[in-house]
Amino acid sequence: MTQIERITLDPAVMGGKPCIRGQRVTVAMVLGLLAAGRSRDEILQAYPYLEAKDIDQCLAYAAWRMEERDAPLATA
Repeated sequence: MTQIERITLDPAVMGGKPCIRGQRVTVAMVLGLLAAGRSRDEILQAYPYLEAKDIDQCLAYAAWRMEERDAPLATA
């Protein structure tokens, strides 16, 4: 798996949501823009402090999270 080092989780930033390099830009926001049909260039132009690698890492992080499995907790 690709190293996902640009995605950070900090309870003090955006309530602990996955963000890009500790900034107040969430993975979900970037994915939402892509899902809405925005191009990488449009995103990078709107958020000049982001880099193309940040978008790649958002996609890699989302793919990794989709591989997780939720298991119900056993009840006593």
